[in-house]
Amino acid sequence: MKRLYIFILLICLLLMPAVYAREKDAGLQKHIEYMNLKWWENFGDENLINNLLKLYEKNYDLKNMALKVKENEQVVKMQFANELPALSLSADLSRDLRGARQQYGNMMIPNYSQYNYLLPLTAAYEVDIWGSNRLKTKSVKEQLDIVKQAERATYIAITSDFASDYFNLIKADKLIEIQDKLIETQKDIVSKTEDMYEIGLCSVNELLSEQKMLTIMKEERNNHLKTQETLLNGLKVYLADSNDNIARNTYEKVILINGIPEQYSSDIVSNRPDYMQEESNIRRIGFDVRAARREFLPKFVIYGQIGLNAYHLDNLFNAASQFFNAGILPSADLFSGGRKLALLRYRKFEYEEALNSYQKTILQCIKEINSSLAEYKTASDNYEEAFNRLRMQEKLFSLVQDKYRIGASSDLDVLYAKEACLTVKKEEISDKINSLIAAIGLYKAVGGIDLYTINKNL
Repeated sequence: MKRLYIFILLICLLLMPAVYAREKDAGLQKHIEYMNLKWWENFGDENLINNLLKLYEKNYDLKNMALKVKENEQVVKMQFANELPALSLSADLSRDLRGARQQYGNMMIPNYSQYNYLLPLTAAYEVDIWGSNRLKTKSVKEQLDIVKQAERATYIAITSDFASDYFNLIKADKLIEIQDKLIETQKDIVSKTEDMYEIGLCSVNELLSEQKMLTIMKEERNNHLKTQETLLNGLKVYLADSNDNIARNTYEKVILINGIPEQYSSDIVSNRPDYMQEESNIRRIGFDVRAARREFLPKFVIYGQIGLNAYHLDNLFNAASQFFNAGILPSADLFSGGRKLALLRYRKFEYEEALNSYQKTILQCIKEINSSLAEYKTASDNYEEAFNRLRMQEKLFSLVQDKYRIGASSDLDVLYAKEACLTVKKEEISDKINSLIAAIGLYKAVGGIDLYTINKNL
């Protein structure tokens, strides 16, 4: 029995790394830092921050990405298990029924039957001399890093898309408000035009033109209402709550983002999740190539077996029933039909493909950043022009009102000037929100980093 105790103790010692390798399941892994709330605080909108925190807690896409990370963590553990010893217990109870066919020289064994009780404890450990199993473990760890970057990319995309829809919703609210004022103004114009038509001061074409304009404005309002409803429903899906109302600021409280750097170092691409994924993928396939080369080398397995073997149950635990064997089993494939060579070539081709994908990703990253930067500059310039145009239109409206007070213009002139001012106001609203959305797009393009501090981080 002493050998049995020694063998069990050795197996326990060998299995200790596996015990230390285990990690407590802390539930779904979440990364509040991926939300980058400090960046969103630049918008000065408490409702936006609160909605993003709800998004962080409730969004199903973020939950699924956290699950994918946990799944791949288990894949790493499964692969790491191949580096550790294996211990198994396989009991066997059988009954032999022999005929008188066995003969040793002149001795004939007659018919007999007997039970066989076998209780072995088997251990095996592949000595990773060439580091093949270690390379495979490194490969799956790189795959885990790829999934983690995919999770980060999901955070960046969802928060950016949510914020864009949020500000578009604020724009829709304000445009509906302005459109209502335009419709009321146009109704007054139509009413006064009808009065003029009744007394013969305008033609029927002028009246029909004003009535047509009123229908166009009502149709545009309907489109704004549709946009508002669509955005509301979409934001509720993001928050995984179809009954919750979307709390939001008014347009007047929206802060324009200014002072964002307009020149970046080329190293900025290293912040993007897709760039990091490609780097991890190259390393992963590199490990696979090296592991494929080591498949041509022989393997060495240390094995051992200890247990009990008896033909009668009452003798199973006697000293005579104990058995023990151990040894080293070298193995090498002399011929495998070209499978290993094909695997090595496959990994090499895969590596070349990954390198090409890496180079393409760099170009794609630079293109998206430059395009987003150009879009932001254009949107900012357009807003500045729209703002100046609105100031000029307001002055014109004020001048028409002054002329009306002294009798130099009619009330219709005032209504037309008011209508023109409201129309330019709609353009100013759209350009301001578009400037914010362009800034969000630039934030997304550079990899979810605060645009005010991005050059400091490079």
